[in-house]
Amino acid sequence: MQTILITGCSSGFGLDIARHFLGQGWRVVATMRKPDPSLFPASERLRLLALDVTDHDSIARALDAAGPVDALVNNAGVGVLYPLEATSMATARSVFDTNTLGTIALTQAVLPGMRARGGGTIVNVTSSVTYQPLPLLSVYTASKAAVNAFTESLALEVAPLGIRLRLVLPGRSPGTRFGENARGHMQAEVPQAYRPLLDAVFGAAREAGPVTQAQDVAQAVWRAVTDPNAPMRIPAGEDAQQLAVAA
Repeated sequence: MQTILITGCSSGFGLDIARHFLGQGWRVVATMRKPDPSLFPASERLRLLALDVTDHDSIARALDAAGPVDALVNNAGVGVLYPLEATSMATARSVFDTNTLGTIALTQAVLPGMRARGGGTIVNVTSSVTYQPLPLLSVYTASKAAVNAFTESLALEVAPLGIRLRLVLPGRSPGTRFGENARGHMQAEVPQAYRPLLDAVFGAAREAGPVTQAQDVAQAVWRAVTDPNAPMRIPAGEDAQQLAVAA
């Protein structure tokens, strides 16, 4: 029985990814800052572990408890939706610490075991904004674009060891906590010159149009893990697929 470790499973994409693999008969190690057993059906194949991807000791404890993993999904992430001029550097560092450095740290931590066992798969969840940039997301987009570049470079480095890396790029997903988390980083003072743009962006976010469902991401991750011929970049959701074609 194969084992997958997934980060950021308390809601949204991570929760659906974990449920999907559990339903397919995998042993699932679902991680989050504060494990909540009520999110999942009872299963002997499910292990819930506490994990903060920004904390080296937390990573070490989680991997020690998880044991050997055949696949890793770096899904945990935070957003920020705000003008750069009004975004503190502390916030920018926090976004990169989770989205970029957290992904790098956990990937680095699983590589020795995968190398020793002669294989494994690592899937990094980024964003369709790296296909088509949007305003007010400069810090977030930069953090995810860095993961894209990291993944594509590392894939060449570890392919001779039997280790595969893939990217899943979701589109806009109103049903997740991204917007809530992004707004949580907003500072009080915004120069008046940015107000029309803020109003336009938040207004557009409420308009109808193709979006990405959490299950779209779960299915894209399933493909990335189980299909050795899957492309490096897999857009998840109708809107992300449209952007990928146009890119």
